[in-house]
Amino acid sequence: MIIHQFYDKGLAHASYAIVRSGKMIVIDPARNPQPYYDFATLHEAEIVGVIETHPHADFVSSHFEIHQTTGATIYVSKLAGAEYPHDTFDDGDVIKLEDIKLKAINTPGHSPDSICILLEDENSKDCAIFTGDTLFAGDVGRPDLRESAGNITAKKEELARQMYHSTREKLMTLPAHVTVYPAHGPGSLCGKSMSPDLHSTIGKELRENYALQLMDELAFVNTLMADQPFMPKYFGYDVELNKNGAPGFTESIAAVAKPSQEIDLSDALIIDTRNRDAYRKGHVKGSFNLQDAEKFETWLGSVIGPDEAFYLIAENDAALDTAITKAAKIGYERNIKAAVLTPSTATEQSACLDMADFKANPDNYTIIDVRNWAEIKAGKLFADALTIPLPELRERVGEIPADKPILVHCAAGYRSAAAVGIISASVTGVPVYDLGEAINEWK
Repeated sequence: MIIHQFYDKGLAHASYAIVRSGKMIVIDPARNPQPYYDFATLHEAEIVGVIETHPHADFVSSHFEIHQTTGATIYVSKLAGAEYPHDTFDDGDVIKLEDIKLKAINTPGHSPDSICILLEDENSKDCAIFTGDTLFAGDVGRPDLRESAGNITAKKEELARQMYHSTREKLMTLPAHVTVYPAHGPGSLCGKSMSPDLHSTIGKELRENYALQLMDELAFVNTLMADQPFMPKYFGYDVELNKNGAPGFTESIAAVAKPSQEIDLSDALIIDTRNRDAYRKGHVKGSFNLQDAEKFETWLGSVIGPDEAFYLIAENDAALDTAITKAAKIGYERNIKAAVLTPSTATEQSACLDMADFKANPDNYTIIDVRNWAEIKAGKLFADALTIPLPELRERVGEIPADKPILVHCAAGYRSAAAVGIISASVTGVPVYDLGEAINEWK
């Protein structure tokens, strides 16, 4: 038997392949199905099944495409209300893969339709569990993503209570040696305090996971709901897309327009993916600088709504292809009106901060802190800063006064670079400066 983990650092997403006697089952696949096809070919295996632990909010799954391409059966809880061909997979249901078994366990909490998959080996011993977004290394799934999305909606308090019972009555009763394979690792927005480990054991989680310690239901609910990270704009959209089944990855990528001649970019938002220095030296007026970095897709789906069209700018064809692919991971390739190389209209230069003047006269600036609320609550770096986390900035930019120069900071420079473009597009008459990496001087 082979268990293989595929891991995408950009979305901190883990998916899995289980191979036994020439048959393969995929669990929670990413948008691009090719790595699973390649793995099946490598091991001379036939993909016979795809299991979805729930309709995912943070990425688009390729379950439907894999079914269309290979004929593999999709398994998902009956509670998910899946609109694609599938077999229901709930408490008591078993998938046999030669002499091993995959057993469904309904574990509501992160979502009302979440399941875990318990693997029984050829010796009839429970050896591993694929926990989706129910149990992570060091954490459990957040309960606040299904209040307005999915086949079944539920208030976060109710889902938190369900998570209490799912963990206590189903997962924590498993043998300590059972390996835990979650759908996410550190950096995912589906939890709040995941450990660096990409897999664990039931025994280790019983010892170290804050959510599995002795506490009553009310204490658990209060603990779980406190200090959850922000929710990107695209999460509800992806739940619905995954419930219905996404279109093919390759075809969707190929459909993105890449005109060879310069075009008018004035009728939609503009996302410039070049590095900060290139953007500062010359960009299209009104564009937002979301640099192509490890979390590009998360920030794209946090700043831009799923119903908003945008142009994508990159410095070369390879960079354009990378950005399009990342956008497709969250289902945003259909939002791209066109993907273009840096146009001749990219002549707007960013304001250059006089650092000595700022240090000597900080009161002469309106300081904007665009870090996340958890960071802000841990301590402001400038006492008088106006706090507007980046995911809220477009909606709250009207709160920023324009009576003196504006200085933006985050924790390292990525978010402040994006924020400068957003603010500059709306606030006129004063320069907008990016403190960038210099923020380290104030930490």
